[in-house]
Order: sequence, then structure tokens, then C-alpha cells
Amino acid sequence: MNNDNEIKNNWYYINDIDAIDSPALVIYRQRLLENINTLISMTDDVQRLRPHVKTHKTKEVAALLINAGINKFKCATIAEAEMLALSAAPNVLLAYQPTMPKLKRFIELIKKYPATKFSCLIDNIISAKNIGAMADKNNITIPVFIDLNVGMNRSGIAPGDKAIELYKTCNNIQGIYPIGLHVYDGHIRNKNFKQRTIECDKAFEPVLEMQNILLNDGFADPIIVAGGSPTFPSHLKRKKIECSPGTFIYWDKGYQLACAEQNFIPAALVISRIISFPSDTKICLDLGHKSVAAENELHKRIYFLNAPELKFISQSEEHLVVETIQNHSYKIGDVLYGLPFHICPTVALYERATIIENKKVSGEWKIIARDRKINV
Repeated sequence: MNNDNEIKNNWYYINDIDAIDSPALVIYRQRLLENINTLISMTDDVQRLRPHVKTHKTKEVAALLINAGINKFKCATIAEAEMLALSAAPNVLLAYQPTMPKLKRFIELIKKYPATKFSCLIDNIISAKNIGAMADKNNITIPVFIDLNVGMNRSGIAPGDKAIELYKTCNNIQGIYPIGLHVYDGHIRNKNFKQRTIECDKAFEPVLEMQNILLNDGFADPIIVAGGSPTFPSHLKRKKIECSPGTFIYWDKGYQLACAEQNFIPAALVISRIISFPSDTKICLDLGHKSVAAENELHKRIYFLNAPELKFISQSEEHLVVETIQNHSYKIGDVLYGLPFHICPTVALYERATIIENKKVSGEWKIIARDRKINV
């Protein structure tokens, strides 16, 4: 473990750490603002940015993004969509294909917040007809994006003749109208940025072909919403494409390693404390499955900035056991500052985050969209 003086000189050190119970999610506001500035500096037009809010899930961060000139957003849940509406976001894409009862909630959301323009995804004719029928019944018309599968194999329809037919059919269904194409290529994660870009470009070729066909058939130029964090820089070089990074806002260890070409910085950590010494070389921390995303293998869940040498042994719901050397200097109550490998699901484990400014606690933000329901 770094000595006390070394820790105090690091950006993550919190002077009044004793005011924070652990485990805790802490957000460094100034670093978050730096990430927003970095995002905007990377693009030629802020209107091409449609950040995903799945990472932060908070009104306060949404407000900072809107104040920075960003007015289009992407989300995955009804709660996230409502959080954006409560933040007065002008344009929100629900990057999901709603079915009952989510569709009923989506309709209610649209009616409750008329100042926000909502849209959603479509990848099949049955869903298109169902969404159109319910929208028409409620005297509203919903703009839709055709969700294209370019290799993720999670949802969507392959770009090509069937997707073009679906686009045209949606144009003739009461209650909906097609405005664009949605392309998520989350499977493209090559650490080599040049190779990642080659893979991204290849996956995107049939999307461009589809766009040209629609234009030649007399449709308005479809809006294309493309990519996530790994392919964000690749899609930026295309003209008019809307880009949807999300993790940039806080960043994490996973993308720090996988996307070294991007200059975002860690802005959120998980604070943990030593609570027990089960043996001379084993240390128990108050950091279980309930406190940090646990979908990765054990040693790829969190990285302790002030104790990188610790070896992970086991983790359960409330505890993390690590191993160190004989005659170590660790003490009960020592604070470890942890950078999660996957920040998005980690944030969703907390109902609130402690905000740090100038190395001190300045308040807290509620992670309101971690709930499955806010009002609607």
C-alpha cells in the first residue's frame, strides 16, 4: 500500500473520508466536467452527440450535459427515459423495442412529458404494428428507428432487403413513422484501435448501402445513430452520424485498458475499508457482489489505486478477501480507493453517490434511474 503522503498527493484522495461510510460510490465532479469537455472537443458538431445515460442515471449529470449544449440522448429503460424528461431533455431515444406492459408505460411517458420528443426501436413487423396500434389509439405518433444487427447478435434485423422492407412498411402504419437507423456494434472491442476501426468500417458498409437505397427510393435521409464507447472515435469520422458513447462520463478500468486512444479519465470510484484479517496474509474488505459489478472474473472487477499489489482470493455478497505479503502494514479501517472495471452496472448498485470537489465531500446525487420505475 502507498504511504499516507503518497496517497494524499493523488487526485483521488478525500480529506474528509471519515464522513463517508463504505462501501460507497464517489464521483469527482471536476473530472466528470473534464470528460464532458473532452467529449465535445472530439466532435465537429455537438448536435452529432447522443450520449447514452445508462452509466450515470442521474438528473444532475443530465443537466450538466444539457448545459454543455447536448440536447439528444439515448437510454435503455423507461426509468432512464423519465429521468431525462424530468431533466428537460429535448430528444430521447429509447434504445429498446417496447412490448407489453413496457409499451403501455412508454405511451404514458410520451403523454405525460410532451416537451420531450421520444422515439424507440423496431426490428420486426409484429412489434411495429403493436406499437403503431397503441399509439394511434392514444392519438399520438411515435418516430421509430430500425434496429440493425451488424454482428452483435443481440437484437435487430440484418441490414439489407428485409430491413428496407420493414422501413417502408413502418411508413404506412398508423401511429408510427420511420426516421432512421440504429446501429449498435458493441461486439467490436479490439484493443488495437486501427484494427478496431477496420472492423467497425466493415460492419458499417451494409448500413451505408441501405441508407443510399432509401434515399434513391425517395425517403428523407435517415438519421443514423451508431456505436458505443469503443467505436465512438471511428464513427466520429463519418459525416452526420449521431454517436452514442456512455461510459465516457465516468470511465472505468475496463475501457482504460481497452480504449487507450481515448483521453477520458476516471471520475467515479468505489470506496472500501479493511474490516478483518482472517490470517497473517489475508485481508477482508467490505466490498461484496452488492457493491461492484461482478460479471467479470474475480481479478477483473475492481482495481485499487492505492493498493494495486493485492491478489483477489474470493468475493461474496458483502465481503472481498484479498491476499498480501507477510508483515504487511495494512490496518483495520484503512481506506482503499477502487476503480471498477465496469462502471455502468456498478453505479446501478447504489441509490446515491457522494460528490467530491477539491478533495472534500460537497453533497450527494440520487441515482434515480437505477429504480425500474420513477413515476410512470
